[in-house]
Amino acid sequence: MLKALRTIAGIGIVSEPAPEPDETLRLREVLQAEILASLGRALCIRQVDAGSCNGCELEIHALNNPIYNIEGLGIRFVASPRHADLLLVTGPVSWHMAVALRRTYDATPDPKLVVAVGDCGCTGGIFGAGYATAGPVSAVIPVDVAVPGCPPSPERLLQAILTAISPAVRGAQAAER
Repeated sequence: MLKALRTIAGIGIVSEPAPEPDETLRLREVLQAEILASLGRALCIRQVDAGSCNGCELEIHALNNPIYNIEGLGIRFVASPRHADLLLVTGPVSWHMAVALRRTYDATPDPKLVVAVGDCGCTGGIFGAGYATAGPVSAVIPVDVAVPGCPPSPERLLQAILTAISPAVRGAQAAER
């Protein structure tokens, strides 16, 4: 043991210097400023499962882990549509969930945004429209942003959320109403 300590003391510290900070990697401040500029406060999301297989929900839950830390960006999930700014809807809309989805949409205060998640939410997926499902989310409520993928990655979900709150989407939505 003493021989190893002498060797370490004789050689000294052999490592690379720490890298310089890169300002282009500072996304958090830019995203927080963009959200505050668009909404004036934190973005509140209500997630609705309209009949999915839960693959998309797993990716949505990944947004809350330490890697993506969506709450650190000023985006949070809420339990009530009355507190939400954006609805994140997954799955093909089953006939039984069509009424609940419409009620959730109606309970969300204006201006409201809707993001359809996954192939099933965007197009009805392998289920389509039929005896059990009404098809895509857009068949029941208006959709602002669609995120294809089975399931879409957390990066794509975050990109879609930020696209939904961008001024271009909000301006087009205001022009429609």
